[in-house]
Amino acid sequence: MRILVLGSTGFLGGHVAGQLRTLTGVRVLGGGRSVDPGLPVNLPVDLAAISVAGLARSLRALAPDAVVNCAGAVSGDPVRMAETNARGPAILCEALREAAPAARLVHFGSAAEYGPTPAGETLTESSPTSPQGSYGATKLAGSYAVTEAGGTGLDTVVLRVFNPVGPGAPAAGLAGRLADELRRALPDGTVRVGDLSAYRDFVDVRDVARAAVLAATTPGTLPPVLNIGSGTATRARELAQELARAAGFRGTIEERGAGSQRSSAVSWQRAGIAAAADTLGWRPELTLADSLAGLWAEHTRVPA
Repeated sequence: MRILVLGSTGFLGGHVAGQLRTLTGVRVLGGGRSVDPGLPVNLPVDLAAISVAGLARSLRALAPDAVVNCAGAVSGDPVRMAETNARGPAILCEALREAAPAARLVHFGSAAEYGPTPAGETLTESSPTSPQGSYGATKLAGSYAVTEAGGTGLDTVVLRVFNPVGPGAPAAGLAGRLADELRRALPDGTVRVGDLSAYRDFVDVRDVARAAVLAATTPGTLPPVLNIGSGTATRARELAQELARAAGFRGTIEERGAGSQRSSAVSWQRAGIAAAADTLGWRPELTLADSLAGLWAEHTRVPA
């Protein structure tokens, strides 16, 4: 089985490609703006810029049985996010329709597509979407492109990922950014952050990758959208405290200011994950403590 991982050098894509490489009978193909030295085949591609015809030519040559699209932009100007998160999946769907119409497309969506939720509520795949800001809006547009393509003949599934944490977490997210701050601070120093009162559903990136592997390899028709989360809402403050314990930090984490705009607008999120359990046999296996211990262990191995 030939599986193309787009964004194979990124946080999510690297874990997906790594898990796929352990499977017997699977050949992993890399794709994205940078090269994955661990893969024998790499497709240089920027979904924000390539044409349908150009991507179709490459897909025809690679002949993938499945494509896992981990490519995306979590920050930057709205134009770049729209090109990557909205245009990119639409181009990919059209290119697959031309070049590999039988291939399954597994696309990473985001919990940011849901928007504000009443405290205590569990989000299911049928919950309304009302994203706050450019990131959530562009991710939702990309997910719509994929689900619409699935409704017209392509084999597609959107994995709506909640807040991934674990080894390799980037500084664009809370856990990776806080790990950077803790690393720079003395063990008894002070780390200053924004408001940490929001509740989020944190899920280990390795569990997310396992869900993607199952989605790419499970036979039969899958639902258009599947939530991938832990099923638990955790206050961001608890994540900070747990990461400080993993780092041996004895100082002070000082909350100043209102935090991010999205944290202010979306104070609670918790995923309903029954559909992923029913269709993929997937459930999260790693705890938040596992995720943060893995993040810190890898973080300290990387030179400052």
